[in-house]
Amino acid sequence: MEDITLEQAVELLLARSPQPQREEVPLMAALGRIVAADIRASFDNPPFDRSPLDGYALRAADTEGATAEQPARLRLAGEECAGDFYAARVMPGETVRIMTGGAMPKGTDAVIRQEDVETAGGEVRIPYPLHHHENYCFAGEDVRRGAVLVTAGEELTAARLAVLASQGVATVPVWRRPRVAVASTGDELTMPGTPLAPGKIYNSNLFLVAGRLRELGCDVEVMDIFPDEARPAARHLAKMSAWADLLLTTGGVSVGKKDIMHDVVKHLGAERLFRGVQMKPGYPAIGYQRGKTMGLALSGNPFAAYATFELLARPLLAKLAGRKETALPRRKAVLLDDFPKESRGRRFIRAFYEEGRVRLPEQHASGSLFSAAGCNAFVDIPPGTGKLETGTGVEVVLL
Repeated sequence: MEDITLEQAVELLLARSPQPQREEVPLMAALGRIVAADIRASFDNPPFDRSPLDGYALRAADTEGATAEQPARLRLAGEECAGDFYAARVMPGETVRIMTGGAMPKGTDAVIRQEDVETAGGEVRIPYPLHHHENYCFAGEDVRRGAVLVTAGEELTAARLAVLASQGVATVPVWRRPRVAVASTGDELTMPGTPLAPGKIYNSNLFLVAGRLRELGCDVEVMDIFPDEARPAARHLAKMSAWADLLLTTGGVSVGKKDIMHDVVKHLGAERLFRGVQMKPGYPAIGYQRGKTMGLALSGNPFAAYATFELLARPLLAKLAGRKETALPRRKAVLLDDFPKESRGRRFIRAFYEEGRVRLPEQHASGSLFSAAGCNAFVDIPPGTGKLETGTGVEVVLL
């Protein structure tokens, strides 16, 4: 397809991409992964009635009528620390010293704080009456057996890992991280750390794209800079397609003499899904597929590469990662700055969004990336829009 809308391009990528791959990983290695199936509690947690404080477990009925002047006097029958288990039944007139988290001994139904009692000669003096189940935590108070602990499609945070650990879960079913091979094309590119020869520029796109992929939890293979020769570039990409879910390149997509990605797609034997997306910046983007491997060739202009990565690659990566939601969130906002350019076609400009308001940087050129460093959103400007003034209502895409 030629010259299609952003929504059509994303729909094509999602429709043609394979389903995510499932794997089992150790719980300690699962942070940030997307759960592949619901995980339910296999038992009540806590698994037993327990004490919420350090004190003395007793029968509330034994404290009836107790006062500071005439305390109830109970025989100290034993002691239980957290992790221990007091097996005997506590009889009327007895109490057991208990620590926070300790299992409530049989026959007890309340706990008095340690600092509220006096002890002497194996006797514990209770200065006030307690109620049935006072200072008492029930089994299953946190989680009931059969409850869903984590739902398929949710990301495993540290808190969710802790919940699973409290149920004794050692491994979890997750979706495999998307595997992405990344390269930049262009004879003009030089890697940082190398002296910059006349006519050369440092390759920032590779660091931008590879860095964003790692931030998003992908496994990334960074390839060398491709020279402006289609066949060698196609050979490298063909080799990586056996491993990668996505081949992602920047540069070589326009109509210049050395824009090689059109021929690269042909030499790969790949099916081109689209060429040209109705948006600025990044119009020349190409989407393709080789077997089960998806391909995206993005503009080499730094901000264009950034914008098309977020708007085209992000939804695809979300699907490959097994996320419930693939679309980036959108909000209505009010401009705090003017945007003096007319937009004959659909345009995305960098912005900073906060609480329904959006501020614009001064620089909006496609070749400039510095002004995007502090931004967290794009303003989506419809085609045929004139100059935007402060106070105008706009729609933003949150990054």
